[in-house]
Amino acid sequence: MSGQLILDPVPKSVDCAPVLRERGQREVFCGLTGIIWLHRKLQDAFFLVVGSRTCAHLLQSAAGVMIFAEPRFATAIVEERDLAGMADAQEELDQVVDKLLARRPDIRLLFLVGSCPSEVIKLDLAKAASRLSAKHAPAVRILNYSGSGIETTFTEGEDACLAALVPELPRADSATQLLVVGTLPDIVEDQFTRLFAALGIAPVRWLPARRADDLPPVGPGTRYLLAQPFLGETARALEDRGATRIDALFPFGAEGTADWLHAAAQAFGVDEMHFRAVIAPMRERAKRALAGLREQLAGKSVFFLPDSQLEVPLARFLATELGMVPIEVGTPYLHRRHLARELALLPPATVLSEGQDVERQLDRVRAARPDLTICGLGLANPLEAEGFTTKWAIELVFSPIHGFEQAGDLAGLFARPLRRRDVLRVPCS
Repeated sequence: MSGQLILDPVPKSVDCAPVLRERGQREVFCGLTGIIWLHRKLQDAFFLVVGSRTCAHLLQSAAGVMIFAEPRFATAIVEERDLAGMADAQEELDQVVDKLLARRPDIRLLFLVGSCPSEVIKLDLAKAASRLSAKHAPAVRILNYSGSGIETTFTEGEDACLAALVPELPRADSATQLLVVGTLPDIVEDQFTRLFAALGIAPVRWLPARRADDLPPVGPGTRYLLAQPFLGETARALEDRGATRIDALFPFGAEGTADWLHAAAQAFGVDEMHFRAVIAPMRERAKRALAGLREQLAGKSVFFLPDSQLEVPLARFLATELGMVPIEVGTPYLHRRHLARELALLPPATVLSEGQDVERQLDRVRAARPDLTICGLGLANPLEAEGFTTKWAIELVFSPIHGFEQAGDLAGLFARPLRRRDVLRVPCS
């Protein structure tokens, strides 16, 4: 497939090279993958994918579901007769949902998740969600979003899910409150909750909430912090409800986390000396955790192929806190407004690329010969066979990497492939 290469200038406020905008063959997972971490976070929600057997195999393989597990996701299989228009797909979907809710009375929030097959047959899941929600209210709220991989990358599944939740959020009054947006592991959320409490920032709510009956209110007094850089549609939906974004670096590493918390502290009028006193012990502990790994990583070159939309803030972390040299930072979509401060901290020589033409990008990897290449699963083994050291990008989404306590673990994810390479390298005789 021939690709399209377009040079797109970055806003003047961002001091870095122009962006290569590429359109061609892509190597990414679909948005259904987001269910793997969303279903663990939303404790009384269920994700019903309306898709094919391939969709079901993807979810079961990615989640590592054991045979005796009772996960909170499933697939309503679109059969050949549905694709041929020989069956009433809406009627069949109603029957599947009725059976599911009868079997699982603990479900309080049900997502109907669109896929490539359901979109191909133009199955109106929004209509189905509205009809079924009215039928099963008030016990169950039923929403829908698209997890199709036709034109998206996999982290957009979370963005679509949270954006679907925003219209359901209660209306808040004008009182100021903080809303943290983005799915974080419970342990990381608890750490941040304690930090905000120590800083005196209250109330603090989370999207997504752990339970369907605890959805955070939103209104003109809501100030929100993005915990993940890929939540563009969710941010737009929140701002349509009157919320205001707090501009900050993303909480990766000691300095990124400090900046993220500092932005919140400034927005809520926290005294500067109090802020420094509260975060100082954890910030110093994070710096110490990074110090030993910096010795291993400083000066090493890194190349990010587009995958998760985490690439820009992670490249900033590697460059500013560990001394690595980003050669190219590729990302599926570049949200310039949310990433402006991150982009400004990248080394000036860093190449930025948006979108993917995989063959062109692989040619640049081969020409640059980076010490470490961050890429998707489908590219890692072929690159390893060519002698490159790789890191699976998806592991950075599944692992707890936000905050002070995880800074050393985050750096370790990049150091381990290099250590493995050094251990396995056979000296020449």
